[in-house]
Amino acid sequence: MSEPAPDSGTRPADDWWRSAVVYQVYPRSFADADGDGTGDVNGIRARLPYLADLGVDAIWISPWYPSPLLDGGYDVADYRDINPEFGTLADADALIAEAHALGLRILIDLVPNHCSWDHPWFKAALAAGKGSPERDLFWFRDSKDGGPPTNWPAAFGGGAWQQIEDGQWYLHLFDISQPDWNWDNPKVIEEFDAILRFWFDRGVDGFRIDVADSMAKDATLPDVPLHNGEPTREKYVGNPFYDQPGVHTIHKRWRAIADEYADTPQGARVFVAEAWLSPAERLAQYVRPDELQSAFNFDALRATWDAKDLRQVIDHTTENLWAVGAPATWVLSNHDTIRHRTRYGRDKRDALEGAGVVPTDLELGLRRARAAALLELALPGGAYIYQGDELGLPEVEDLPEDVLDDPTWERSGHTVRGRDGCRVPIPWSGTEPPYGFGPGTAQPWLPQPADWSGLTAESQAGDPDSHLSLYKAALRIRHDHPALGAGRLVWDADAPAGVLSFTREPGFRCVVNIGDAPVALPAHERILLASEPLDGQELPVDAAVWLES
Repeated sequence: MSEPAPDSGTRPADDWWRSAVVYQVYPRSFADADGDGTGDVNGIRARLPYLADLGVDAIWISPWYPSPLLDGGYDVADYRDINPEFGTLADADALIAEAHALGLRILIDLVPNHCSWDHPWFKAALAAGKGSPERDLFWFRDSKDGGPPTNWPAAFGGGAWQQIEDGQWYLHLFDISQPDWNWDNPKVIEEFDAILRFWFDRGVDGFRIDVADSMAKDATLPDVPLHNGEPTREKYVGNPFYDQPGVHTIHKRWRAIADEYADTPQGARVFVAEAWLSPAERLAQYVRPDELQSAFNFDALRATWDAKDLRQVIDHTTENLWAVGAPATWVLSNHDTIRHRTRYGRDKRDALEGAGVVPTDLELGLRRARAAALLELALPGGAYIYQGDELGLPEVEDLPEDVLDDPTWERSGHTVRGRDGCRVPIPWSGTEPPYGFGPGTAQPWLPQPADWSGLTAESQAGDPDSHLSLYKAALRIRHDHPALGAGRLVWDADAPAGVLSFTREPGFRCVVNIGDAPVALPAHERILLASEPLDGQELPVDAAVWLES
């Protein structure tokens, strides 16, 4: 691989995001302060010391806005308030201040593609009638040949258009309850400018942008191609509702707003894009110098536990993002995907199959998850930890059907269980549910497994060999070691087949054995941290080690 221009790895404070480790909080499932079974803002506040002790740099909070919660909060009814089930604006202000006092930055979710059908502007659009200014804030269209305006599919199943009583249809790329904003309308543009400033002025350090590639649409409304007789769901180049050129105009505008805050004590605000785009050349367009600062790297999340596959993803990602001056980001799990302990507990060929499709070896998955954590945190750039990753939580694959909450379950006609298995509330303490999730014995909004007592934060805190202790040690070393964070890597040319081995200057080496047999470690190098006990100078299979020369 060709080496980009040298980088010292040191950055001013305003560039903290280039190497930050960000912890994702899904509010409903993180911690419950009032005992109603639903996580809340004050629950997050109570656990801030835990996150500071863990060693992360920032917290990303999934939507906390008023919402009917038909899509877990990604159906926003008011972008300038807090869901009453989660708390108040005063609680949010206190959380931001307390996090900053602990040295933690706060990112919150921005959901700009769509809102909730409970949003006042959409209610007004329904009432106003055809051709009204209110309807022009959304995508209302008449029938085409007696049916919907296009054949576009919705992400959660079915078609992307819903007909209303007067015969018109509105566009919803996700759930029926989530009408898409019309970003060709200046009023929508100005509204989101104001939303950004509202939260920046309250002290948030940045936003994670939900489906950052979706806001702009091809106004000619062409159909998408068919695949096996059904409208394709692929984000092909030229897709009329994903990765349209107009999204970059929006992002440049937002970057200019964020940069207005550069002279404040907090410095310029930042963005991270959620855009499921491959290959990395397409993603790199979102992080050019005048656009967003960073973007999630989902190619790494989708990679199988295979040395060749992982190295290709690492090379391709870093080369394309470095070419535009942006850092890579690395993520193993999030609120939309099967937890990586479960994915890695499957045969490599089946790692991306749906939950419950193939047998899962959770002990193997845990071993690989430990190795993957050291790989992720050793790579150049930023890293994201989904709540519970540090505890080694698996996917909950056997939730009863009557508790499933994800709209995918309904929209698929009860054929796809959806994402609830990765959203089961965190086990904090105790030996049985609710595991300290909230005060008293109130059960959480999704049931926790009866066998999670050994996975609680309390049970792992005093065990030096626990998954939690591994994360704490890795984050402490990452923070202190001058080679880690921003910078570059160089692959070791003599690494055996099935082994990922790279160095980072000064004096750091990461070795991950994804092969079929133990491998000898380099001599005369000090062991900083290992995911598994070492046999002398040999690294076992499905294990990783950090070394220092």
